[in-house]
Amino acid sequence: MKTKYLAALLATTIAVPAHADVLVDNVSGITMDEEGKVKRFEALVIDDDGRIAKLIERGEDRPRTDYREDGEGRVMLPGMIDAHAHVMGVGFGALTLDLSDTNSLDEALEKIRTFAAENEARHWILGRGWNQEKWGLGRFPTAAELDSAIADRPVYLERVDGHAGWANTLAMKAAGITAASESPSGGKIELLAGKKTPSGVFIDLAMDLVSKAVPAPRAVERDLALAEAQKVFHRYGITSVADMGTTIEDWQSFRRAGDAGSLNLRIMSYAFGPEQMVLIGGSGPSLWLYDDKLRLNGVKLYLDGALGSRGAWLKRPYADDPGNYGLPLQTPAQLRNNLVRAAQGGFQPAVHAIGTAANAELLSAIDEIAESFDGDRRWRVEHAQIVDPADLPKLADNGIIASMQPLHQTSDRLMAEARLGMDRLDGAYAWNTILDLGGTLAFGSDAPVEPADAFAGYAVAITRMDANGEPFGGWLPSERVNREQALAGFTSKAAYAGFAEGRFGRLLPGERADFILVDNDPLLATPEEIRATKVFETWVNGRKVYEAD
Repeated sequence: MKTKYLAALLATTIAVPAHADVLVDNVSGITMDEEGKVKRFEALVIDDDGRIAKLIERGEDRPRTDYREDGEGRVMLPGMIDAHAHVMGVGFGALTLDLSDTNSLDEALEKIRTFAAENEARHWILGRGWNQEKWGLGRFPTAAELDSAIADRPVYLERVDGHAGWANTLAMKAAGITAASESPSGGKIELLAGKKTPSGVFIDLAMDLVSKAVPAPRAVERDLALAEAQKVFHRYGITSVADMGTTIEDWQSFRRAGDAGSLNLRIMSYAFGPEQMVLIGGSGPSLWLYDDKLRLNGVKLYLDGALGSRGAWLKRPYADDPGNYGLPLQTPAQLRNNLVRAAQGGFQPAVHAIGTAANAELLSAIDEIAESFDGDRRWRVEHAQIVDPADLPKLADNGIIASMQPLHQTSDRLMAEARLGMDRLDGAYAWNTILDLGGTLAFGSDAPVEPADAFAGYAVAITRMDANGEPFGGWLPSERVNREQALAGFTSKAAYAGFAEGRFGRLLPGERADFILVDNDPLLATPEEIRATKVFETWVNGRKVYEAD
């Protein structure tokens, strides 16, 4: 295991000239400038500190440097920034069972059987990605159905959105779950119809009842997961990620990689709740570490669940489940106390809010307390998927960042229509309205909930259509953004959302030389071409960390 781990770490950096001036020439370069406008160039010079020393435009002479890299006429873009992802979730997802590509319950059960047979040494079968809506099941799966695939070992699988878990009988037994078990506040134990017997599905905070019984990964397994995550992000051309929900164990993995020189992904970290915030950061955010590759920025807080598990907190009940308003995960007082606690320490709050009621409560809370704190706070609303139109203008107040994930719109479109009804979709995934009102958008993927594919997200942002071109003309097409806004959302604005502007996110002198070489110009290519964009190379801090094939 140790040999494999070291090999994985070494594989994350490709040998290129270091600590010398490098001219990367013969490129079709694109970046956003200081004024937020598109700037084009033909070459750039990287200094020996991994920063951009100079951009070279058409007709300018090339300076003499120690090394020259030929870009072969490819398009150069700033490294993509994922403004909302789960780094270790992506890594462990690469090492465990992935059901995100299954289209039916039967297909999922067969994949579970196969995975279990191929991994006989694993005492627990773990994974994620199931989606009863995609399966057309019309209900949650059950423990009995999971038992039909594997009954001799505990199995626990998270839903695609991470807000529900599916356990078999042995997993529930290991966790001590019985008919007498009660749903915790902010969570729900699903029951078999007409019975008091747990069905095997646990929603939001009820997931903790089972997950506490799952053996914790060892440090070496965490480090291997981080190495795998870096590979995934770099393959998609992503050089920086806002990690939403960092634990102390995650942070220690990041630090070990940084100390070993194998951290090649910039991580803007948001601790998993107030306790982890203090455990990691102490009295305040950390410094920028490892040449701007790691910083604890703030804290991730949850205010509600997700639409898929009907945990998103709504002002009006679900259209397909009358009487159900979702699950608020904090009281108004708890939310305000947590926001104040973070802000007093200088931590940046990033609050998960999906439903109309959750967004309204969060925006009101920020409005109430923001004037008590001086300076540039950049309160983050994570997801902001379903906002009451009356509350949308508040997203432009108090320096709020709307951190949104375009791929959620296409994945959730039909489900959102069913959950809300067609008459309640105004304010759904309202990207363009937020910008028109003066708000700030940062784009991400929520990987591993969605693929960490910034170009697929870019295509959705400008079309409101999925990979099949559906619906024709786009879903609520007035909420499309233009190409420049989409590029900024995945680069300069995503950096700004994490207090990283001036450090990385643009290809300008003085900023870090994080860039990618691709085959398409996203400002000119068709949406289909953008989705199919091939990343040839990914560079971080002036070093090549990924090369296709």
